[in-house]
Amino acid sequence: MARKNRKKLIRDIAQQQIQRLFELADVISKTRPELSDRYIHMAKQIGMRHRVRIPSQLKRRMCKHCGKYLVPGRTCRVRLNYARVIITCYACGKQIRYPYKTQGN
Repeated sequence: MARKNRKKLIRDIAQQQIQRLFELADVISKTRPELSDRYIHMAKQIGMRHRVRIPSQLKRRMCKHCGKYLVPGRTCRVRLNYARVIITCYACGKQIRYPYKTQGN
């Protein structure tokens, strides 16, 4: 197998592992939140090791500051303010702001 094809295969497998770890973190977050945080940490390590980006919809499910798995109402607070979504992590208290478009725009 050519080196380029092998790299592509490894990155594809890493992407699948990241996706699976986020799914497992979602399932287990109710009963064992510390294990879901560990899954998120592992997914981040896999992404860095193999230089694979974590998709944006999954990246919004983790705190950029402390690495916790964010579950609205349980581990974070979500507020809508003008044209932004403000997520406040309960563990570290940091706020993450994401823009969104309103229907008038």
